[in-house]
Amino acid sequence: MVFRSEDVPAADRLAFWAERMGNTHAPVRLRSDHAHDFRASQRVLALGAVSVWPATFQQVVIRRTPQLIRRSDPELCHFSLVMRGTGTVDWDGHEAAYRPLDLHINDSSVPWEVRTGRAPVTAVGVEIPKALLPLEGGLAVRRLPGRMPAHEGIGALLAQFLTQLISDTTPYQPTDGARLGSVLVDLCAALLAHGADAEHALSKETHSRTLILRVQRFILEHLHNPQLTPSAIAAAHHISISYLHRLFQREEATVAAWIRRRRLEAARRDLADPALRTLPVHAIATRWGFSRAADFSRAFRTAYGTPPRDYRSQAASS
Repeated sequence: MVFRSEDVPAADRLAFWAERMGNTHAPVRLRSDHAHDFRASQRVLALGAVSVWPATFQQVVIRRTPQLIRRSDPELCHFSLVMRGTGTVDWDGHEAAYRPLDLHINDSSVPWEVRTGRAPVTAVGVEIPKALLPLEGGLAVRRLPGRMPAHEGIGALLAQFLTQLISDTTPYQPTDGARLGSVLVDLCAALLAHGADAEHALSKETHSRTLILRVQRFILEHLHNPQLTPSAIAAAHHISISYLHRLFQREEATVAAWIRRRRLEAARRDLADPALRTLPVHAIATRWGFSRAADFSRAFRTAYGTPPRDYRSQAASS
């Protein structure tokens, strides 16, 4: 679903955006220097009980007051990945500033105020029912830092997942929604536990699912390295090789097979890229961790039914 403030008269646009925030997160009060002609747009992706909403909006002050909480509380935990713009947030006696590539966290049950900077803000919001967060013993969001970095650790995993999700939804079927929502719940729960230095609060299931995502991200970042082996991956994550193999049983592929598939997919993209047409096939193979050109050609033909040189020719003529 897509919403644009331009779809309503200028005088009604700030009220329209307040209604959107109420429907997407929880009832709030808004004010803006651009109240006479407020500009905002929002896309909403429903992933089972979880929703994701990339949005861009002008300078605004958003308040979730005690009165609004008493009137209506959907019991949601909110995460925002800030892509562009700046601002500050006050909640429960705390204050935090945020900037691009920060993750902002709040709780619909806690009063807060967000003040954005003068420039428009682009962010990706995530709404998760608190009852779904698999945190044993409970973990109060209000005691967490309001801003967490998205360039490292669990924050980077969450940011990467959200960025990929909103950039292209065409590979997904409607039946994938609940599964994608479950992945988001696990990542957000892991981020909360990390922020509170309480990884022990995560359920074993969530810990395993989050770990496999970390391992897969590590693999993707090191595909070029021919020494990327199960033992090297296990050592980098301080786990045994046998536990690594158990993690990949859910992926319907062994660790080695998962690595090979990702390398072949990357090589296939390069072979079809006109900008890389003069790069020799063996150089592309080396670029993605295949130390022997013959092994690469054999694996590529098995996977795609044609030798890499022929695939490049076909891609160039299509």
